[in-house]
Amino acid sequence: MPTPDTYLVVVNHEEQRSIWNADLPLPAGWRAEGTRGSRQECLDHIEATWTDMRPLSVRGANPAPS
Repeated sequence: MPTPDTYLVVVNHEEQRSIWNADLPLPAGWRAEGTRGSRQECLDHIEATWTDMRPLSVRGANPAPS
């Protein structure tokens, strides 16, 4: 069972990321990404892996500048 200080990295249909307390049901429209840990561990994971913060629908229409 998760402790109160355990968080999940969650992702929505636009591939935006956030953290969520592991003891709570996931909010509608979000799914667990697979990373679980302390608040800081989850934030560090997001910082390292979410390099293009534009929503998926915008990324598809407007490629990142080179």
